[in-house]
Parts: sequence; structure tokens; C-alpha cells
Amino acid sequence: MTTNTTNPTNKLAAIKTASNHIIATATNEKGSALKCIHQVTVLKQVTEPTFIAIEQRILTDQDIAGAYHLALLAQQTSDLPIDAKQLIDMVINKGDNTKRLALLKNLPMPPVDLIKQKILSSNDDKAIQLMEAYLQTNPDGGGSVHMTSTQQKEHIVPLSPSDNNQNA
Repeated sequence: MTTNTTNPTNKLAAIKTASNHIIATATNEKGSALKCIHQVTVLKQVTEPTFIAIEQRILTDQDIAGAYHLALLAQQTSDLPIDAKQLIDMVINKGDNTKRLALLKNLPMPPVDLIKQKILSSNDDKAIQLMEAYLQTNPDGGGSVHMTSTQQKEHIVPLSPSDNNQNA
């Protein structure tokens, strides 16, 4: 059975139904943040409590990959009812250098100094070289803002599926 979503009342009902399904998943399934974020990006419209439920799942699970992806989503949508800074801090402080470098490249205005400090303190020569090379071409650390303003053809760097719930 398909629902007629051209009628505003039906469309709102469909959004609420889909949102309630995602909220139930986030509330009841450990490790479901990425699944829920995927559903949100497919649907494009969900209720505010949906984002809050996903954020709570991420915080409860300490899901670094989920924090990364929800932080990116929050940077694209200014009025989401989540604490993007808290998610970004989680990725910087508990994530690995791959995730830190991805934040550096993909956030519109990343916290360059914090990311730089964490990568340098890791003594990971490869990550340090990658960071320095990136900052050499983008000294202000403008992240995705720099890429769009310079017409760079780089794309958002996804995290590998194997990184889903690793905390370090």
C-alpha cells in the first residue's frame, strides 16, 4: 500500500511515521546510529526528536563514526537540535587520526588547532605528513568551505565500515 504524500496532511503523517520508526530504532538498538543517519539522509525530512534520539544513541554508545557523520550532517543543516560541537569534540578526542583528518577536510570550518594538536601528539608520521600536506594547500584549514570556494573536485571522505564503533 502506498501513501499519497502530495497531500500536505498525508506528507506530514508519513514524516511522523518514518521519524517514529527511526526514533524507535535509535532508542532500542545499540549501535544503530549509522543505520538511523542513513535513513534520515534517504528520507530528507524527519522530525526534530529524530535527531535528538540519534544523538543520544551516539552518546550512549560512544559511537565515533556516528558522531562524525551526524556532525557533518549538522554542519549542512544549521537548525538541527543537536550539539555538533560535542560530537566534533568526541571525534577529535576519542577518534583516530583517519577520523581527525576527515574532520579537517570535511567540516566547513574545522577546529584546526585542536585537530593539529591531537595528530601531532599521536606521533603518527603518516597522519602528520597527510595533515601537513593538506594544511600546506589550505593554510587556514578552511575545510569544505575551501574546497567549494576553490572549485576543488575532492569529495567528502567517508569512514570505512570497519570503523563503526571503535573508540580509539
